[in-house]
Amino acid sequence: MSKVMIVTGGSRGIGAATVQLAAEAGYAICFSYGASEEAARKVAADAEKAGAKVVAVQADMGTEEGILKLFKASDDAFGRLDVLINNAGITGKISRVADLPASELRKVLDINVFGYMLAAREAVKRMSTKLGGDGGAIVNVSSRAAVLGGPGEFVHYGASKGATDTMTIGLAREVGAEGIRVNAVRPGLIETEIHALAGSPDRVERLLGGVPMGRSGSANEVAETIMWLASEGSSYVSGALLDVSGGR
Repeated sequence: MSKVMIVTGGSRGIGAATVQLAAEAGYAICFSYGASEEAARKVAADAEKAGAKVVAVQADMGTEEGILKLFKASDDAFGRLDVLINNAGITGKISRVADLPASELRKVLDINVFGYMLAAREAVKRMSTKLGGDGGAIVNVSSRAAVLGGPGEFVHYGASKGATDTMTIGLAREVGAEGIRVNAVRPGLIETEIHALAGSPDRVERLLGGVPMGRSGSANEVAETIMWLASEGSSYVSGALLDVSGGR
């Protein structure tokens, strides 16, 4: 039987690239999407062309209801879980802290922190050998903003990703003896829609001078790293925060 992967936020960017690579690697996949049913259908169709069984679920990853809906859909379709990719996330609008609306901060924390924690909770319930599971892997998509801080733009986002890093380390230690590995990737300047959605479509180009490798990264490059952390090739790696940032 195929291994089963859940990807939160799988309809675009890093999530979509991960779904495709997972399909090519032989996984059955359940992924969530937000507003764009058209984008989700395309991602699912491309994955199915690679031979994968795919379920796309419209669900809000900033709510417990949405997360439970996603995991139930996966349970109903596949009956097991081997890998969770916590990827759904938002930066929020570019803002200094002094100008940050409480509503914007709440949205970022709900999806990036609350959502990740509850998705991890549901994955552990299904994977833990202590609870009758077969073990598995959780990969959290963090950001270099957790280290750099995002001053002048994304301190709120950076703070949420700092929480992701802490959760990764703590959960890895909590469930390591239960057959579950927990790791995070920390992308740097990656060419995805997230910059335009934040209100700065030229952000990657503007900040390239600070990247030692002199170029931006692709969603596929991050997805390749995610897939390695999900695989047996990283069987002794847990609690790691792996930068995918061109040295930035």
